[in-house]
Amino acid sequence: MVTPEAVRLDFEEATVGSRGVAIVVDWMIQSMVLLVASLAGGLLVGAGVGLPPWVGFTLVTLLGFLVIFGYPIGFETLMRGRTPGKMIMGLRVVTVEGAPVSMRHASIRAALVLVDFILTSGFAGVLTALLSNRSQRIGDHLAGTVVVRERTGAGSTTAVEFTVPEGFGGYAETLDPAGMRSDDYQTVRAFLLRAPTLAPARRADLGQRLARGVARRISHQLPPQVHPEAFLRCVAARYQERGRPAPSVQTSYKTPAPPAPVPRRSDLPQGVDEPSAPEPATHPQAGGGFTAPG
Repeated sequence: MVTPEAVRLDFEEATVGSRGVAIVVDWMIQSMVLLVASLAGGLLVGAGVGLPPWVGFTLVTLLGFLVIFGYPIGFETLMRGRTPGKMIMGLRVVTVEGAPVSMRHASIRAALVLVDFILTSGFAGVLTALLSNRSQRIGDHLAGTVVVRERTGAGSTTAVEFTVPEGFGGYAETLDPAGMRSDDYQTVRAFLLRAPTLAPARRADLGQRLARGVARRISHQLPPQVHPEAFLRCVAARYQERGRPAPSVQTSYKTPAPPAPVPRRSDLPQGVDEPSAPEPATHPQAGGGFTAPG
């Protein structure tokens, strides 16, 4: 999704299965509320408090309407696109631009529950969600909303450092990953981490295709004697090296040693005179430099 401010937002759309479980949870809660309301209305009418039967019937009908339609509208508006069922499944309703839903969006989605589920026994909602690229039912299409997944069962992303395979150090130095994009590296990373769990034939096919694509990206001719996975590991290691900040260069200076102290007379051994200062050099006199003999 791209917001009006040209900011790209990446979401994972909820599947039909997870949405179905969330709907079942919400319907169970609504059914319990309706059951309690019906029992309370029946007890109220049968208690003989002087109310006509139609009053109790009207109250139960009004409460049923509020539970069926007010439940999703109220929760999705006040809880920013979530109901108790969606909270349990880690889902949220957002607009197609990625913004929070308003009461208008929630009201349209709740009104189309009649078509998606009640009148068609859920057939229309499931069919349109399966045929939609974003798993949108009719209510989502008309409201301009989509149900996204806020959390998944996958583990949290951990840092992985790829190393050049043994014996490929010289070959890795010839690879320049400057042409790789972040998406390319993420694809290579995902394949290398999942490769041990793939079937051999599937692993070889994916590795070959991915290696060819990455080689074209970095303008490199893949040698036939280099295994595709070895090439991908070399590229991943070089990409990580290229992304690391350069180490700061620190210049060290040696402090000059202090001059040796001139020994004092008291420090000299007996019989050794203190060195005298050197005599100034004599310079010839100007004007010929002749000195009369003594």
